[in-house]
Amino acid sequence: VQLQASGGGLVQAGGSLRLSCAASGRTFSSYNMAWFRQAPGKEREFVACTTWSGSRTKYVDSLKGRFTISADSAKNTVYLQMNSLKPEDTGGYYCAAGFSVSSSSPHDYYFWGQGTLVTVSS
Repeated sequence: VQLQASGGGLVQAGGSLRLSCAASGRTFSSYNMAWFRQAPGKEREFVACTTWSGSRTKYVDSLKGRFTISADSAKNTVYLQMNSLKPEDTGGYYCAAGFSVSSSSPHDYYFWGQGTLVTVSS
């Protein structure tokens, strides 16, 4: 499975961004897909995950209502819509694929994209 994240950039506080994660490779549709993020000097943290059908989604509590994860199996792409962005949302955002549905642990994800940088200015 290969994952390619894109869509990051510089945005003012209160703005929005939509990240994309294009997946390719054999049997990727069987994977649970997730977004993690890592702020400078901090550990990587779970943001959200979804199955390709969208029937099972999970969010970190602190981001519920601002971030939305979705998956388009026809386009082999997972999205992360981020609204009302805050400076503390700044960091690298990584998509990942694993077998454990609704897992928030990075150890349950075996394939990682290269990350896309989000910078939110105040």
